[in-house]
Amino acid sequence: MTGCSRATSGERGGMTLLRVEGVDVSYGPIQVLFDVSIEVGEGEIVALLGTNGAGKTTVLRAISGIVGLTSGRISFQDTDITGASPRQIVEAGLIQLPGGRGVFPGMSVRENLEVGGYVYGRDHARRRAAIKAVLEEFPALGDRLDQQAGTLSGGQQQMLSLAKSMVPEPKLLLIDELSLGLAPVIVEQLLGTLRRYVERGVSVVVVEQHVDLALSIAQRAYFMERGSIRFDGPAEELHGRDDLLRAVFLATATDG
Repeated sequence: MTGCSRATSGERGGMTLLRVEGVDVSYGPIQVLFDVSIEVGEGEIVALLGTNGAGKTTVLRAISGIVGLTSGRISFQDTDITGASPRQIVEAGLIQLPGGRGVFPGMSVRENLEVGGYVYGRDHARRRAAIKAVLEEFPALGDRLDQQAGTLSGGQQQMLSLAKSMVPEPKLLLIDELSLGLAPVIVEQLLGTLRRYVERGVSVVVVEQHVDLALSIAQRAYFMERGSIRFDGPAEELHGRDDLLRAVFLATATDG
């Protein structure tokens, strides 16, 4: 599959948090994922890269329970979550930060954060404590709690989206295009916050069109093409695979 050795959870020195095994996904009669297998360890950042339309976002949606599997199995913390609802998966500690601005534009910053804390049910004290902890990481949002989210800048909206995803205290965060449309200085701020969460044990799968950015923060990487995994190995090793990355760089240059 990759031409390189596969890193097992034991070799990485941590428990395997997420296992995606032999997953196929179809949209109607059209198959879009073919025998996809992925592993993510505790406290690990994994980059999921590939050409446009390769199936990266579909992988995230399958893990999150948004799309069903044709075949295969997904387990999280050694529990089979194949077929679980998106709500059940969120409550288990697996959160997806969608592409674009994952906020409710007609709601205030405070209300968006409260939505992120719905998993606490009627435990209002715990929700308030979780939101307070998140605002310590995102102090700029603390000054805008009553501001409508749709009036924030693009960078502030992405900051709110990440903050909202952190309120439920996820064990694994799936991020689809964190840097999309953002200035480099904003991206660096978000990455700094993300690194601090990883240091505390949060695991991350990041889908990112900017290959160098993704590989600079990831320990391991997967590369997808036409719905299949073409590479699975250390992030620095993918840097040397011009045969795979050329198509991504060309697509990024064309989009720019």
